[in-house]
Amino acid sequence: MSVRNPELTRTIILEKASVLFNTQGYKATSLSDICKASKLTKGAIYKHFKDKSELEKEVLLFMCMRLLKDVGLEISAADGAEEKLYAILKYFERYHSNPPFEGGCPLMNASIEVDDSNPGLKLIVKKIMKLIHENLCMVIQNGIEHNQIKRKTDIASLASIMISSLEGAVMMIKVMDTDEHMLATSYFLKSEIKRILI
Repeated sequence: MSVRNPELTRTIILEKASVLFNTQGYKATSLSDICKASKLTKGAIYKHFKDKSELEKEVLLFMCMRLLKDVGLEISAADGAEEKLYAILKYFERYHSNPPFEGGCPLMNASIEVDDSNPGLKLIVKKIMKLIHENLCMVIQNGIEHNQIKRKTDIASLASIMISSLEGAVMMIKVMDTDEHMLATSYFLKSEIKRILI
């Protein structure tokens, strides 16, 4: 394979490695697996990433940024706090029929696998989770400022409940191979959202 376009080569490595890491796990995936999937040599991969550890972190960021971008587009297209919060739920309702990544949620998969054994990867999981929580809090806060959401709403707690519930439902999809639990979670969260609306 030609490696004349460095940016394209880097993207191919990230895309092929993301499938392997997200389905086989970070520890179980070897550099040889990535070479085989990308049709590149180890030398070609090392031109873009100094070692497997750096590649793991870059792949996780690559997947999570794509996820955040997709959800962000849905939020931006919606009008008002209520519709923006519902847009998040609609995105996850489609998770079973149209998963954004093979193997489930990259953030959840990484957080389960790394625990304390891979501090570099764990730090990225923590940063992304913090970013997701902050962005969701911002949506709720904007709803309060525009008199769409009650001022007494516990913003941080609601954001935590939504994230935890949706991530748990994604795990249920992966284990049970049905969207039944995601739909039940979405229904519950919609009722919680309705409670805080003005």
